[in-house]
Amino acid sequence: MSLTEPVIRRPTEAEVFDWIERCQVLEIWNREGDPQVSIARARVAPGVTTRWHRLHGITERYLVLTGRGRVELGSLPPEDIGPGELAHIPPGVAQRITNVDRGDLVFLAICTPRFRGDAYEDMEPS
Repeated sequence: MSLTEPVIRRPTEAEVFDWIERCQVLEIWNREGDPQVSIARARVAPGVTTRWHRLHGITERYLVLTGRGRVELGSLPPEDIGPGELAHIPPGVAQRITNVDRGDLVFLAICTPRFRGDAYEDMEPS
């Protein structure tokens, strides 16, 4: 796909996949031709905590759409965030989030530069 022209992307639920972090992910935008940013929708079931992980060389932002999550970032104390609130996660900072609500926690994971699997480090034992 050439990114020298405007693009409309219409992701579908058929593209959702289970991710190692104990959540479901829909990659809305992640293209080699647009290395500056990627956007994914994450869905965490009630009571679930994602795995401790960090991204090397990538800044990530969690923008909550629905639900409430208890986010843990590096050495900061855990803090609850809800719809319209954002957690900014610099490169290399350990992170995880727990769904503390009755319904699904849904948030956008916005990465700059774009998310790449080789930048992901799982910090929990298998």
